[in-house]
Amino acid sequence: MKAYRGATIIIGNGEVIERATLLVHQGKIVDVGMNIHLPSDTEIINVEGKYITPGLIDVHTHIGVFEEGIGPAGHDFNETSQAATPHVRAIDGINPFDRGFEDARAAGVTTVQIMPGSANVIGGEMSIVKTVGTVVDEMILKSPSGMKAAFGENPKRVHGGKEKEPMTRMGVAAIFRSQLMKAQDYLKEREEGTLKKRDLGMEQLSKVIKGEIPLRIHAHRSDDIVTILRLLKEFEVEATIEHCTEGHLIAEYLSKHSVRVSVGPTMTSRTKVELNEKGWHTLLGLEKHDVPFAITTDHPVVTIDHLITSAQTAVKNGLSEQNAFKAITLRAAEHLGIAEQVGSLEQGKDADFVIWSQHPFNVQANVMQTFINGKTVYGD
Repeated sequence: MKAYRGATIIIGNGEVIERATLLVHQGKIVDVGMNIHLPSDTEIINVEGKYITPGLIDVHTHIGVFEEGIGPAGHDFNETSQAATPHVRAIDGINPFDRGFEDARAAGVTTVQIMPGSANVIGGEMSIVKTVGTVVDEMILKSPSGMKAAFGENPKRVHGGKEKEPMTRMGVAAIFRSQLMKAQDYLKEREEGTLKKRDLGMEQLSKVIKGEIPLRIHAHRSDDIVTILRLLKEFEVEATIEHCTEGHLIAEYLSKHSVRVSVGPTMTSRTKVELNEKGWHTLLGLEKHDVPFAITTDHPVVTIDHLITSAQTAVKNGLSEQNAFKAITLRAAEHLGIAEQVGSLEQGKDADFVIWSQHPFNVQANVMQTFINGKTVYGD
């Protein structure tokens, strides 16, 4: 049993405790607070003057499937052979030796969701992993954690002009709709015992119809977001909106729907029409209307070490410090459906935490140590 004593502890749920103690044992948090009971055999680590936070969480990345530094050989995130590929799984393309994992640990990021890219209308299953390990199966926190889908420019650009593939937003929505209808029919036949031939894609997409996993849908433009909300109502399925670049334009409308969003990567240039409205004002608009959001880097579009930079910059541009921090910890965990395990420093949760030299929103703050399941994965 180890006690990290004397730090300012940012719990992750909005609570901050000064000169507090974090008690961990066998990879779990035993207690946190002031004047907590320490068993006689506890090893005490003095961290006075430092800050302790939960491990950071990025809800939308391509670490391991879009590897850095090796070019096309590491591009295993878009299976563009078809406009709809519900049969693929990100887990089958993840390389745990991608340098992005090392960078994540050095930046205090302990959990990431890894997903296929946005070239296809339906892109395949995704997984949530801890950022340490050499065998992906041993890194998994939750798999599958969602089914990727995409609207707007990307599927139009990649598949437009191909035979029987979408060229318009109408065509993208039609493929999405037809895929979900096909999954509904497949599931009905399976439940009735009349299924003649198994189909891997429909097997996996049926999990969405049954409510076992959500759709996680790439959408930048406000009209695409509204189309998605219309389709979710039609099929009565759950989803998160990924990127939500023009979310501030329809924030009040979004607030009327039970949907979580991720925002980012905001630290990029406006490389396409859909990004014309990109800016930190998106987060401010969502905050004003109480739309739950997480912040993402979309690594490697913006590298994972800038997750904390993104939150810092959002605060600089007017986002409340509390909501900015939640967007990369507890609210990010809620976005992924794993808040019972990570995202805040509370009794019974995984001992994923970071020791910082200063408050993490101070631009001079350094990660001194990162812990996953109570074990040091970065620092001395």
